Parts: sequence; C-alpha cells; structure tokens
Amino acid sequence: MATKEQQDIDPFTAVESLRAASAEAGIVLPSLSVDAASPELRLVELGRERSDVAARLAEVLQRGGRE
Repeated sequence: MATKEQQDIDPFTAVESLRAASAEAGIVLPSLSVDAASPELRLVELGRERSDVAARLAEVLQRGGRE
C-alpha cells in the first residue's frame, strides 16, 4: 500500500526528475511518460526500451548512480 508521501508525488514531476537523472547517466528513455489512463494512481510509464538501454539502466542502479 502506498504511503501518503508516495501518493502526494506529482507524476509529471517524477517523470521529469527521472528523465533528467537518466540523461545525466547517459540513458535516454524515449517512452517515459505519465500514464494518462489511470490518473488517480499517478502511474509513470517507463515504456518499451531496447535491451542495451535496460542493461545500462540496471548497471547504473546497481552502482547507486555512481560512475
């Protein structure tokens, strides 16, 4: 279950934060968007990515964002 804090996060702000952070790590997520089909859930759509992009994202997350 989502906490009150999690529910208060604007999905558009979250998308822009993720877009900026991923770009800083050299990762482009072209399908990143807010899921308009369920606005009350505030879902972020990561979209379909190439396997090399997914692998690069996994590497960055495993390192905690450190290069």
